Amino acid sequence: MFVPFAFSADTTGLAGGVAGIAKGVFQPQTTLVTALFYGAEQDIITNGLPDTSNFSGGLISYTDVKVPYTNRFYLSFFGMMSHYPKDKLYLDGSNESDQDDGLVTAGDSDYFTVGLKYVLPIGEGAYNPDGLYKLRDGFAMDREDYGNGIPFETGRTTLSLIWFSQYQTVENWKESYPWSLAHSMPEWNDSGYRIALEHDNTDYDLNPSRGYNFKIQYSSDFGSEDSLQEWDNIEFRYSYYLALQNLSFTKQDVLAMSFWTSYSPSWDLDEEILPGIALNRPPMWEGPRLGGYNRLRGYDLNRFSGKAAIYGTAEYRAMLKWNPFDKSTMIGQWMPAKVDWLQLVGFVEAGRVADEYDFDLLTDMKYDAGLSLRAMVAELPVRFDVAYGEEGASMWVMYRQPFDF
Repeated sequence: MFVPFAFSADTTGLAGGVAGIAKGVFQPQTTLVTALFYGAEQDIITNGLPDTSNFSGGLISYTDVKVPYTNRFYLSFFGMMSHYPKDKLYLDGSNESDQDDGLVTAGDSDYFTVGLKYVLPIGEGAYNPDGLYKLRDGFAMDREDYGNGIPFETGRTTLSLIWFSQYQTVENWKESYPWSLAHSMPEWNDSGYRIALEHDNTDYDLNPSRGYNFKIQYSSDFGSEDSLQEWDNIEFRYSYYLALQNLSFTKQDVLAMSFWTSYSPSWDLDEEILPGIALNRPPMWEGPRLGGYNRLRGYDLNRFSGKAAIYGTAEYRAMLKWNPFDKSTMIGQWMPAKVDWLQLVGFVEAGRVADEYDFDLLTDMKYDAGLSLRAMVAELPVRFDVAYGEEGASMWVMYRQPFDF
């Protein structure tokens, strides 16, 4: 199914595109997401000269492809190539940094991952390694006894090995320190591997109403030929879901809470590889960072970064009885994809980055609050989030619920 979309942001300007969403492509447990997007022409400044540029790009995600002749190994791929007319890079993303310190630049941002996942033969993974559920109107059926079980004895547990690579260019560099020290257009590239352990003990992983899940992940760039430098990072996330009594106009109410923390052991606070770039620090889009479509949504993407980070959020998710896009309605009959439900969400977030993993992380935190409209489209949640923090408001269009990394 193909779905048109439109949005506007400081980094992209007014933009739109079309997304394709499909479940069960070639194998019943797979999910395929594709998108192409393009933005209106933007007036920009590049190296002191006026210019114009457009937001453009595309992405493809194909997940949970079972490896032939195996029962528990699954491959996933994600690729995105994009050009931003007004990307904003925060080389200094400390908690005390200023929003105006970010470098506004046109540039390419390309990101790729390939993952191999193994479902352990314990708990639910022993008899349902594919993670398939019988769905009706966007609800997982016959799952009343699932969620909140004993860890590893119940639920689904996976081990993953993931290769990642990102390519980032900075076109507006000649009059901005320290980028101006380069002899040609700067690039910040990184590539490496992640190892992750994830346990899901909910009634439905794509839209839980009760239970919990957690994930611990270690990432490392070993300093390959194309990478700027070596770095590593460890992060942990725990989420809990509590079913609430429904309101008169809702059919499912859930309090969703999540805690995330991250630490980069390699980040050297005393030495720099280049002026303004600490030795063995992750790039601003990796490691301990806050801001963007998953954490601190009221701030710019990757607004804050440091050696350590902590973050917490709570969401009230109310699934509405009202659904003007249901196939039984006139509007629904013209929809290009099945929309099973609409969800109205209110959320609050708090987080902080710091130079050390200590109690400073709990002081002078950054906060935001927001609203979100979400929908189950072609058996995949999509969301439109609007959040407000002390530096202004931001909006995000994404697929899947936000508690992920």
